[in-house]
Amino acid sequence: MIIDGKDQILGRMASVAAKKLLEGEEVFIVNAEEVIITGNRDYFFELYQKRAQFKDLANPLRGSFFPKRSDRIVRRAIRGMLPWKKEKGRKAYRKLKVYVGVPDDLTGKEYIRFNDADVSKLRTKKYFKVKEISSFLGGRI
Repeated sequence: MIIDGKDQILGRMASVAAKKLLEGEEVFIVNAEEVIITGNRDYFFELYQKRAQFKDLANPLRGSFFPKRSDRIVRRAIRGMLPWKKEKGRKAYRKLKVYVGVPDDLTGKEYIRFNDADVSKLRTKKYFKVKEISSFLGGRI
């Protein structure tokens, strides 16, 4: 299954992808930088900044384990919807591939878009793209 992430809501797309992964399918997500996060922009930027700068008080050199790149932010959201502490969740997570843009080997193939996760279904204008938060955190888009 190849999912086009352009103008798709992150949580809704991630929940469908997690279900498909648990069923044993291999899932590819392209255009991860164009995925939409809904909500108050300032609140989420502050939240992501706290997560990205979190360090252990006992060992401050032990750094942040939260991703800054847009493809890894999407991957982490899907990981949160899998049973990560169980073997089946870890096996399912290995079948997930997330790409910024469209790689050469996936060009010309059919992409799936979810109508429920489309940005046109939103009633509010409070949303932003994953590439905005990635560039804010200092990651490569």
